[in-house]
Amino acid sequence: MKIFLTGGRGMVGRAIQYYPNASGHQIVAPNSDDLDLTDRPAVMDALATERPDMVIHAAGRVGGIHANMADPEAFLVENMDMGFNIVRAAKAAGVIRLINLGSSCMYPHDAPNPLHEDSLGKGELEPTNEGYGLAKLAVARLCDFIGRGGDFAYKTLIPCNLYGLHDKFDPKVSHLLPAIIRKVHEAKQSGAGTVEIWGDGTARREFMFSGDLADGVWHAVAHFDGLPGCMNIGLGHDYSINEYYAEAAQVIGWQGAFSHDLNRPTGMKQKLLAVDRQTAFGWSPKTTLQDGIAQTYAHFLELEGENA
Repeated sequence: MKIFLTGGRGMVGRAIQYYPNASGHQIVAPNSDDLDLTDRPAVMDALATERPDMVIHAAGRVGGIHANMADPEAFLVENMDMGFNIVRAAKAAGVIRLINLGSSCMYPHDAPNPLHEDSLGKGELEPTNEGYGLAKLAVARLCDFIGRGGDFAYKTLIPCNLYGLHDKFDPKVSHLLPAIIRKVHEAKQSGAGTVEIWGDGTARREFMFSGDLADGVWHAVAHFDGLPGCMNIGLGHDYSINEYYAEAAQVIGWQGAFSHDLNRPTGMKQKLLAVDRQTAFGWSPKTTLQDGIAQTYAHFLELEGENA
């Protein structure tokens, strides 16, 4: 098929493009220099010109707690504009099939864990990433509304937290795991005896390796007709923040101690996805936490070498 992929330069977009299953398709993945997804006329023109068989929407403004709290307006406006533009342009161009990548931030902060797809839209979002979550929820709803007509099949995959190759390691914008990798690496390099953890470290998170998400996306492409309209995609189990730090320290080879800053925000106490729909769909991830961190750390060292 001819597939129009957004976010091709990001961690998820690169994982999708470079995954072995991608070789059987023609992938059109314009970068932000070629196509500004917040420019509706430009997006409409691009889809009308390319007329792909399918769209995979993986683009977005992403970041950790610090970035989301610093500029919630940008996370809301940019992600909503990008999502609405690409979905409406696909419909206008007559693209029948679309896979939209959502986020676990779409779930209410007080929804019971594991988070089931039926909980979407039934409560207030987590304040530390409300702008991002609102945008992702709105785009998923738009896909659902369009799909109800029967002429288009616009479906949403909701990944758990992700990490992997081509992640962002800048502490100003990074998510938890790449931030941990950098902090522990720098502690090892400087000979520091302690690394600080925000909060008490007991909050639990579900992080999946980006290569596994790519595998899941291509499984969804191959079995699109059987894909639910909205489906979580994740591990089905989680780890505490303290456990992520401990695992990273073991992979990196740092043997210091951890301290806790109890005045820092930690977000939701738990954010674990229910994977019963995913299991019924016939897919599960394969990469262990240790192997995923090891691959990500090796990539981080390559980037550090390039920037030295």
